[in-house]
Amino acid sequence: MTRRRRPMACLALLLLAACSAGPERTDGPAASGPARTGSPPPARTPSATAPPATSAAPSATGSPSAATRSPSSPVRPPATSAAPVEAAFPDARSTGPRVRLTPKSTGDLSVRTDGAVIRAQDITGSLDIYADDVTVVDSRITSTNWWGVNLRPGHHGLRILHSTITAVPGEGPDNGGVNYAVSNMGTSSVEVGWCDISVFGNALSMGQGHIHDNYVHDLVAFRNNGGEWQHLDAVISGGGNDGELVIRHNTLLNPAPVDRGASAAVGLFADTGRVSDTVIDGNLLAGGAYALYGGGEGATGITVTDNVFSTRYHPNSGFYGPVTAWNAGGAGNVWRGNRFSDGTPVVPEPAG
Repeated sequence: MTRRRRPMACLALLLLAACSAGPERTDGPAASGPARTGSPPPARTPSATAPPATSAAPSATGSPSAATRSPSSPVRPPATSAAPVEAAFPDARSTGPRVRLTPKSTGDLSVRTDGAVIRAQDITGSLDIYADDVTVVDSRITSTNWWGVNLRPGHHGLRILHSTITAVPGEGPDNGGVNYAVSNMGTSSVEVGWCDISVFGNALSMGQGHIHDNYVHDLVAFRNNGGEWQHLDAVISGGGNDGELVIRHNTLLNPAPVDRGASAAVGLFADTGRVSDTVIDGNLLAGGAYALYGGGEGATGITVTDNVFSTRYHPNSGFYGPVTAWNAGGAGNVWRGNRFSDGTPVVPEPAG
């Protein structure tokens, strides 16, 4: 098993001299939510887990493969082109850095200064956050590590805004693959807004956070260290969260083939505990085995409203259908205003 790199230097010595000491003021809302401890949700694969502290990720058993599930939705005619309604959602023009960047080869870096602001940096390497109230803004991160940005346990207040987070296919530690664009192992919500995110297997991995106005696309399929196809999700939560997860006005695309690990555009899985307190509102979803996994039988407090399920990859948005594992009878669960790109209402399958 390939061991991941150790961070090469403290970011305070390499980058922060060019950055201000206080948090960046932006045009987006700040993250909020009760504290949560523990590891981020694991990938739904027998051999990939959340980023380890000192070594490559060990094996962990996940939920059954999406590719083994049976289709249960009627087949819709395939779309001939993207519907006009999809143009209103985030894309490459509305996300990523707003300033010109100068690339620099930094290697993997650790941030250990509370309140650090990483602004207008083009970083070749990953960021490992061992500090509170760190802001990454108008930057680009190109990683070959397990993650792009990782908030470590015991820390809070991370914000990643107007940035690009990507990786180099074939050069990651998981048999050439990379797993998490943003991983929340910390004690509070992480805000990710107006970001352009691609390549990573489980792009946004967190049980609590504020994910808004992002463009997640072009996830890259790969066989993990166990020799199996890594399960791919644009957003993944493994359950057991104490805080709220808000997923609002994003473009979340999973174009990978279902027989090469495509799982969901949004995957709420009870892998580490019951799924609860999640808002999925006003997003464009497409791809995966199902475009949305709804949390399963024990899920509560799940609000899914006004989302558009695109048919750009599959006639039913996901390979097998738009949604599964929806607990219609769960306390506080709301399903309202969700539709295909042509306006046809999306009717969820029951949990089971």
